[in-house]
Amino acid sequence: MRAKRTSLVHIIYFSRLTLSSDPAKRSAQVDDITRVAQKKNEFAVITSLLMIEGNFAAQVIEGERTSVHETFDRIAADPRHREVQICEWREIAKREFVNSFKCAQRGGANDSHFAKANLLPMFQRGTPKTSAILSLAMAIQADAMSRQGIDHLFV
Repeated sequence: MRAKRTSLVHIIYFSRLTLSSDPAKRSAQVDDITRVAQKKNEFAVITSLLMIEGNFAAQVIEGERTSVHETFDRIAADPRHREVQICEWREIAKREFVNSFKCAQRGGANDSHFAKANLLPMFQRGTPKTSAILSLAMAIQADAMSRQGIDHLFV
């Protein structure tokens, strides 16, 4: 028996970022990405989590097939991203993420999650594992929810 097709998909990609090396300008650029992406994703009913480590980004995007495709096309055309590569694009039965857009940069509070995922060498080689990206995203989300006192997610 064939599995029922769904219009709900997720895409996992990674890219090199072309953001400023000046910390203040870089922070403003990330804030701009966050502000614009959150509005567009809310409108398109997309959930996602963007992870930034050094000059690399990885993101999980979930939603209806057409919305995810349009969103990814915008990202691939964005001059702040280069060498955009899809790691996985597949149908999913349910969403894993709750926020329309969340951004996590490697830093103090989440450093242990990024260290455990060990994505930087994979990014540098151009061979990140989909499972490592997804695991990191799930760990970051679980940690954020735990800090809010949410111990279980019903999606």
